[in-house]
Amino acid sequence: MIDASPLPVQAEDGHRFELLARVPTQPRAHLLWLPALGVAARHYLPFAEAFAARGIAVYLHEWRGNGSSSLRPSRTQDWGYREILAQDLPASLANVPGDADTPLIIGGHSLGGQLACCFAGLHPRRFARVWLVASGTPYWRTFPAPRGWTLPLVYRFLPWLAQRQGVLHGRKLGFGGTEARGLIRDWSRVGLNNHYAAAGMATDLEAGMRELRGQATAVVMDHDWLAPTGSMQGLLAKMPGMRAQLSVVSAQMLGARADHFAWMKTPEAVVEQLLRSFE
Repeated sequence: MIDASPLPVQAEDGHRFELLARVPTQPRAHLLWLPALGVAARHYLPFAEAFAARGIAVYLHEWRGNGSSSLRPSRTQDWGYREILAQDLPASLANVPGDADTPLIIGGHSLGGQLACCFAGLHPRRFARVWLVASGTPYWRTFPAPRGWTLPLVYRFLPWLAQRQGVLHGRKLGFGGTEARGLIRDWSRVGLNNHYAAAGMATDLEAGMRELRGQATAVVMDHDWLAPTGSMQGLLAKMPGMRAQLSVVSAQMLGARADHFAWMKTPEAVVEQLLRSFE
C-alpha cells in the first residue's frame, strides 16, 4: 500500500502550500525532494511513485510562488534564498518522519539540488545522504567554453531585468517560471562568484556544506547544457566530507532525451542510479 495523501504545510510567515507525498507502508528511508526552478512539485510524481514502489517514501517540496503555493511573486511580493531556507524548508521538514532506523535523505533537481545542499549544511546531523539530479553550481567557470564565457553577461542581465519588471518572466525567456527578483539576485551571485549566500541571512552556507558527512550521490544527463558534469563536480567539491558518487545517464539508458527535463517523465534509470549507493 502507498499513501498518496497531500500534507498541508504552513511556514512561520504564513506561506501555505502542499507537500505531495508517496509513502509506502513500511518505508526504508524518507526523501525530501526539491524541484527545479519554476517546476511545480506535481511534475515529480512519476519519480516519487517509482521510489515508493521500491520502499522509499518521497515528500515533494513546493517552491514559494509555484503550484500549490499561496503566494505569487510580484512587485509587492518578493523573496530569495533566505525565505526558502529559513521558512519553507523547515516547515516541509517538520512533516517528514525521522527516526534512528529510517534514514532521512534530502535531494533535488537543478536549483533544488543546490538548495538541498545548502539546507543540509544548516542541519548537518539530520541528513546522512544527499541525492542530486541534473544539478550543479551555476558558476560560469564550471561550464565548458564557449557557452560558459557568455554566462557572466546572463548573470548580470537577468537580475536587472527582474528588478525593472518587478519579477522575472522566465517562461518568455525559456528559463524558469515567473520568478521573484530576490531569488534571481541570489542565484546570479552564485553564478558570478561561486559562493552560496542568502541576502539577509548571516549564516555561512559554504561553511555548513563543508561540515557535511555521509554520502552524496549525483546523476547528470549526457546532453544537459544547463547542468554539465563540471557544474555538478563544482557543487560536490563544496562538500569535501561527503563520499561522492557521480554517474552519467545516457539517452539509451533513459529511453528519452538525456537533457535537463525529459528524465522526469521516464525516471526509472535515474532512480536506479540513485539507489545504487543505498542498497
